Amino acid sequence: MSTQLIKYLSAFHEAPEGIVQKYAAKWKPYNASKKQTLTVPGQTEKYLYFVLEGVQKSYFLHNGKEHVIAFAHGPSISGIPESFFLQRPSRYYLETVTDSNMVRIPFDLHYGFLQEHREIETLFRKILEIFLDGVIQRQHEIMALSMEERFRAFTSRSSRLLNLIPHKDIASYLRIDPTNFSKLMNSIKV
Repeated sequence: MSTQLIKYLSAFHEAPEGIVQKYAAKWKPYNASKKQTLTVPGQTEKYLYFVLEGVQKSYFLHNGKEHVIAFAHGPSISGIPESFFLQRPSRYYLETVTDSNMVRIPFDLHYGFLQEHREIETLFRKILEIFLDGVIQRQHEIMALSMEERFRAFTSRSSRLLNLIPHKDIASYLRIDPTNFSKLMNSIKV
């Protein structure tokens, strides 16, 4: 059982400790090497992951080019959430950027626990509310901020990722041309 997972979950909602521990015990260790594909488009996400160490990205391909949607890094949830929670085919890839040490839970165990324990269902509702807020914030940044403002916003909240993730992936995530991203890296002190 991961104490990091218990601490993470408990930050969202104070469920009785014993229930959170029972739920966390359902998550099993999973290690993935760098550039390992975990989910492909058309495949329904079978697992929800919790990242202990490492970075993953979700992306789609268009005209042979990767378009990065999100990064996940520890300590946080990873996966293709809409595919997992709705049990519908993914539209995206999930791939490790670095070697990743995680724990994961299959959908049937997760869903069964939610059905049995209202406290865990409430906890995940709160997690999904925060996730939705993050998605809306990201949309706002993409649509309302200049490329320099997007770059600064990313570096202010995730500067450590600059050394872990290929810059072409960060540029894609920020919707900045790689050449312009390089210029920003050289001109703005991080």
